[in-house]
Amino acid sequence: MNQVSGQLIDILNRSTYPAVIHFENGVIQNIEKTDEAPDQYILPGFVDAHVHVESSMLVPSEFGRLAAVHGTVGTISDPHEIGNVLGVKGVEYMIENGKQINFKFHFGAPSCVPATTFETAGAEINVDDVEYLLKKPEINYLAEMMNWPGVLFNDETAFAKIAKAKALGKPVDGHAPGLIGEQAKTYAAAGISTDHECFTLEEAQEKLDCGMKILIREGSAAKNFEALIPLLDKNYERIMFCSDDKHPDNLVEGHINLLVKRALAKGNDLYKVLQAACVNPVNHYNMNIGLLQENDPADFILVDNIEDFNVQQTWINGAMVAENGTSNIPKVQNTIINNFDCQPKTADQFKIEIKGSKVQVMEALDGQLITNLLSFDSGLIYNQNQTNTDEDILKVTVVNRYKEATPAIGYIKNIGLKEGAIASSVGHDSHNIIAVGVDDESIAMAVNLIIAAKGGVSAVGKGEEQLLELPVAGIMSEKDGYEVAEAYSQIDAFAKSLGSSLNSPFMTLSFMALLVIPKAKMSDLGFFDGESFKFIDVFTD
Repeated sequence: MNQVSGQLIDILNRSTYPAVIHFENGVIQNIEKTDEAPDQYILPGFVDAHVHVESSMLVPSEFGRLAAVHGTVGTISDPHEIGNVLGVKGVEYMIENGKQINFKFHFGAPSCVPATTFETAGAEINVDDVEYLLKKPEINYLAEMMNWPGVLFNDETAFAKIAKAKALGKPVDGHAPGLIGEQAKTYAAAGISTDHECFTLEEAQEKLDCGMKILIREGSAAKNFEALIPLLDKNYERIMFCSDDKHPDNLVEGHINLLVKRALAKGNDLYKVLQAACVNPVNHYNMNIGLLQENDPADFILVDNIEDFNVQQTWINGAMVAENGTSNIPKVQNTIINNFDCQPKTADQFKIEIKGSKVQVMEALDGQLITNLLSFDSGLIYNQNQTNTDEDILKVTVVNRYKEATPAIGYIKNIGLKEGAIASSVGHDSHNIIAVGVDDESIAMAVNLIIAAKGGVSAVGKGEEQLLELPVAGIMSEKDGYEVAEAYSQIDAFAKSLGSSLNSPFMTLSFMALLVIPKAKMSDLGFFDGESFKFIDVFTD
């Protein structure tokens, strides 16, 4: 019989007391109250209530190795990124890869692959596929229903997928940025239980009033913690924490533990914060994660104190998987699968005909997935490069990576490059190649680096070129997570040295093709208005 002693934080009963936890074969046998115990605190492990593991650029086995160091014991993981590339085969790859380590991944069945009909994806996951996946024990829920227009207007396919989840007693995740009023009520009434896309307090409160649970998101690109954390005090039973998308360098720095620290620093009640971070996801998604009760799996963490909340140990299934900042989860061998078939591009393919007095420009917003749509005098880009670094109006292109096709070209503001280009085959949701650059030659070079590697992020400028290869579905690396994080930090710093002032240039870039988030976006088929859901002209009169 194994045992761990310390000050046990009993979240459900809102009390903390000295205790000894006895466990055997990965299961808690009993919890014994004692008169005294070490000053370390014992509590359930943290759960990321909504994350796309693929956005870490790591396969699940490597994501888990890094996340466990920060006290994370499990995730609710939506594999729709790889689903858009490889379909059901990709989802099954994530499940099997995650099983190789002692970490509790709980995957969803992607509900919207492809995300829209206005882009080219590598695969489709239809109603029968969704049912097939939902019947798997490793699939805990129907992943985010991004097709909110379909829900509002009774799309047959959207409702068929929701019905499959309901029939199997599995919750349905939401994705409805900006939806309020009657539309929010209609969306929630369809049986959709959560939303992680709220970016204002008012929107989140309306959705809570509709019966939905709110996930407070703090990722590498979208950061909504400051706006939404005031909800916690009165709604702690219906709040969870999530990262959604987290790049590898940020994952090395911290995970859900950082949100716990920040919430406590704002004066929030300890038990309410931990209910959101540890308990609510386990109950909502019926996760196989222990909550420090007899006969539960022995999943728990030890922290030094309840002010600093430094994670000293992480235990999963009775095994200590991380200690004092070091992962004990061994590196495993990861296989590579992919879907990538396009040829190198020339600089001439990125030239555009300037044919109007006005140019419409999408404006990226640091820390947000939403964008603005702006209009400028097209004379500003009437030059050899067809861009304007003084006004920060640069070219953006999306290149189909699944077949030969003409690149779609438009304009973007707020990336900030003064020279060169950056590119990525992590381009939500279809994961075509997206690039932003000052000149056509640089754009072609950045795109071709990715095509040659069949996936990655690249940057060119100052006579240099850098590439982080992502050969697994063109969006993940099979290599050691810490090595990938270091390589990503280097290319991120290089992109910033080219002029970008964004907190996370590549993460922001990856969302500029996400059509289901307003306002202006680019797909491989053209410039797109995410509010009217139709293509729009780059140039107007």
